[in-house]
Amino acid sequence: MLRVFFFILAVLTITMRKLYPFLFSSLTIFSINAQYCTAVGPSSTADSNVESVQLIGATGSINYSVGPDIIGLHDLTALGTTLNAGGSYVANIQFGTLGGNYAGAGQAWIDFNQNGTFDPIESIGTWSGTPPTALSVFNFTVPAGAQNGLTRMRVTQQENGFLPLNPCATFIWGSVMDFSITIGSGIDCSGYIGDDTSDPIIVSSLPYVNTGDNSYCYSNQNLVYNSPDIYYQITPSPLMQSITVSLCGSSFDTFLSVVDSFGNIVAFNDDGAGCGTSSSLTFETAGLGLTYVIVEGWGNASGAYDISINADFLATDELNDENFQLYPNPTTTSFSIKGIHGKVEIIDLMGKIVQSIDQYDGESISILNLKNGLYTVQFVKNDLLFSKKLTIN
Repeated sequence: MLRVFFFILAVLTITMRKLYPFLFSSLTIFSINAQYCTAVGPSSTADSNVESVQLIGATGSINYSVGPDIIGLHDLTALGTTLNAGGSYVANIQFGTLGGNYAGAGQAWIDFNQNGTFDPIESIGTWSGTPPTALSVFNFTVPAGAQNGLTRMRVTQQENGFLPLNPCATFIWGSVMDFSITIGSGIDCSGYIGDDTSDPIIVSSLPYVNTGDNSYCYSNQNLVYNSPDIYYQITPSPLMQSITVSLCGSSFDTFLSVVDSFGNIVAFNDDGAGCGTSSSLTFETAGLGLTYVIVEGWGNASGAYDISINADFLATDELNDENFQLYPNPTTTSFSIKGIHGKVEIIDLMGKIVQSIDQYDGESISILNLKNGLYTVQFVKNDLLFSKKLTIN
């Protein structure tokens, strides 16, 4: 059902490009709510409540004891500790009450991949029961591939809740609290590029082949899905008819999209033909300037991918015979050029410019001052240099 929703949304986006900024802003609101959701937690200060949280890290520790009841999210990010990638740690959490004793559930997460969401795989422990109960001891290991940097731990207790809990849920009684976690001894992401349009991976020539992995060092900038995404920048040549992008052979369920420099969607694909859950697409380049190809996963998916980008160019006869024509050719007194506006130069067999028109606009060019023979007519179109042979009889 979710895939159908996004498919319909994408089709509407392409059909009504003028409405795209509005649709994209709607997606932005959706995704921001999913990134460290803060409109969460209890609406009452009574009863079920997390009484204490202790976590001794590689450097520093979190030591929290029950304080005043808080409605909504209890922001305790002023309290934090450092955990090293690959290291094993213990979080001691007391799920309890400040009033009556009622059954419920508790859970804790650490956003190891720093994508702004608490994914199910990032849960470090669960609890269920009726207070008073014994201290919950959560043993966990930080992924060896975790990236260095600041992230969060979320602890939730929900009265009448059932496991697994939703870290973004709202309810009546319980607690939701966030602490700061700094990951050390992990991957240094300072050398990685492609996280957004301000620092994309530049595709300077085609065909282009590359491999990548969005499971670390990348954040969620393209707000269709919560998956981290990687941006590739292409500036199509006027000689191109279309560009084909393929993620076939990637290790995860990919989603591929193309936008122009203004954020307008050009093309998108979920599952490419013959690619399984990998994506592939072809888009026309006529009228396109700077363009971004965005690689991400469907939903929260991430992993290693293979990308290939190639172009279909205008045929030589299309360039020489259809788009640009000299007529009449051969000629005796004058000629004109079809499809050209701008500077035109006539060059003799010795390579010397014998006649120049700074601003040609379709008028007839007189060649009465030139001798009979073979010449080259040279002109510029879309910043590219073209030439045609001209015979004067």
